[in-house]
Amino acid sequence: MKNKPMIIFIGCCLVPLIMAYLSLKFEWITPAISNNGEFLKTEIKLKEWQESEHKQWTIALNHPKQCSQACAEQLNALDNLYVALGKNQGKVDMVILGEPRETATPWRQLAETDQLEPASLYLIDHMGLVVLHYPYKQEPQQNRLTQKGLLKDLKKLLNYSRSS
Repeated sequence: MKNKPMIIFIGCCLVPLIMAYLSLKFEWITPAISNNGEFLKTEIKLKEWQESEHKQWTIALNHPKQCSQACAEQLNALDNLYVALGKNQGKVDMVILGEPRETATPWRQLAETDQLEPASLYLIDHMGLVVLHYPYKQEPQQNRLTQKGLLKDLKKLLNYSRSS
């Protein structure tokens, strides 16, 4: 057989390509997800963001006027998240989107947006683009796990930005 090496060469090239295509097509391999938050389905950029100076990343709490106990819990969580940032506190802003009933909050306040879920936490970049969403959970333990996930994502992002 004169063309045997050519057939073997073509087979060695095509078989891996066909297997890769089939594994993606039929989802034989689970996708690797490295973030804990949820990416937003539509791009949301905050309008009044450019009017003031912001740090590299911002943790924001959407706190509309009609928000109840959930927002109060998340407001307390915002304080705890800031403490948990430790040495990264200087690189991260904390913002409340809306007006909490308790006016004695150290965090910057911006206008609320109806595009975001009430009582949810969001990770926003320095240009005002809302990147990740961390929904509020009724169960306190689930909520703490969500907040830990936010911290993990934020630390990863800070490490990536430092290395580039």
